[in-house]
Amino acid sequence: MQDPPVLQPRPAGPGYLPATVATVLWGRLPCGADRAVACVPSGGSLTIDTVSHEGVLPDQGQDPAAYFAARGVDRRAVLDDAVLLASEGVRLDGDGPHLTTGPIAVTGALPGDLLRIDVVELLPRVPYGVISNRHGRGALPGEYPTTPETVSVFARVEQRDGQQVGVLPRAGTDGPGVHFPLAPFLGIMGVAAAGDVRPHSVPPGAFGGNLDIRLLTEGTSLYLPVQVPEALAYIGDPHFAQGDGEVALTALEASLRATLRFTVVPRAQAIAAFGEVTGPLVQTDDYLCPTGLDEDLDVAVQRCVRAAIELLHARFGMDRPNALAYLSAATDFDISQVVDLVKGVHARIRIADFDA
Repeated sequence: MQDPPVLQPRPAGPGYLPATVATVLWGRLPCGADRAVACVPSGGSLTIDTVSHEGVLPDQGQDPAAYFAARGVDRRAVLDDAVLLASEGVRLDGDGPHLTTGPIAVTGALPGDLLRIDVVELLPRVPYGVISNRHGRGALPGEYPTTPETVSVFARVEQRDGQQVGVLPRAGTDGPGVHFPLAPFLGIMGVAAAGDVRPHSVPPGAFGGNLDIRLLTEGTSLYLPVQVPEALAYIGDPHFAQGDGEVALTALEASLRATLRFTVVPRAQAIAAFGEVTGPLVQTDDYLCPTGLDEDLDVAVQRCVRAAIELLHARFGMDRPNALAYLSAATDFDISQVVDLVKGVHARIRIADFDA
C-alpha cells in the first residue's frame, strides 16, 4: 500500500504562502504593529503552508529529522520547512509552542467588520502525526504523564476502505492498533489583536487564535471580529483529528497545506445577518456555532449561551426567553477544548430548524 504523498514546500509564487522564518511566528500571534507578509483582496483565496510544532519543540530535541527518524520516518518524508524552522526560528522562553503562518492583509477590512474565512481545502502534508501529553497540561495535570518525560504518541496515516485513518498502538509502541477517521482542521485561525503586543499563542480570544474547534473542516466558515485595519489574518496548529475537549493536551497534530478564502463582511451587513458579534462564530452546512471563551468553563458556557440567544434574536427574530427555551430543547453546547488556559465552548444551532 502506497503512502500518501509528502507535500514539501513549493517555490514562493502568486497565490501561495510558504512557511519560512520570514512568514512564521513561533509562540506568539500577530498584533496590530506587525507588517503583512501577504495581501489578498476581499473574496480572494490563498494557499498557505502550515507546520506542526510536534517534533520541532525543545522537549523533543528540536530536530525533526532525528525525531521522526527514530520513529521510522525516512528523511524525504520529513518536511524541509519544519527542519529549517526548528534550526533558525526564534522562540523565546515562556512563549507558546505553535508555529503560525502570516499575517495576511485583507484589503478593505476595518475594525467593526467581520472577516469571513472559508476553508476551501486542507491537504495533509505528511502521512503521520503526533499526540502529546506534557506535565502540568491537559485535563489531568498531576496525574498524566505518569513518567518524568513528555509522552508523545506517534500515529501513522493509512488508507482503509477508501478512507484515510489514523492508527496508533493500543499499548506501548507495538501490538495491535486502534484506528480512527481523519477530519483535518486548523486549530489556530485568527486576526491580529489591537495594539503592539503579540498575544501568547496558547489562549484564544475575541480575535480567534487557538480555538481548536474541530468543526472547521473543509467547506466551513469562521467569522472573526476585525480588530485592526486589513485584519492581518493568520493560521497554524494544524490537526488531522481531534475529539471535543482535546483532553491529553494535543490532538493528532500534523502539518497541512490550506487553501482559504478571505472575505470582508462590512459592519452593517454583519449586524443584519448575525447581530453584534463579539467573538468567533462558525458556520457549517448544518449549523451556526457561536462561541464562549473564559478561564472558567462555567463562565465560558454562560458566554456561549448569551451569544447564542443574541444570534437567534438578530437572525431569526426570536424573543430572548423563547430563544433560551429553544436552546435548552434543541441545541448541543460542546466543549471545544479545556487545555488552552482559556477554555472554549461552542453551540450547534441547526439551521434547518428555521426553514420556513
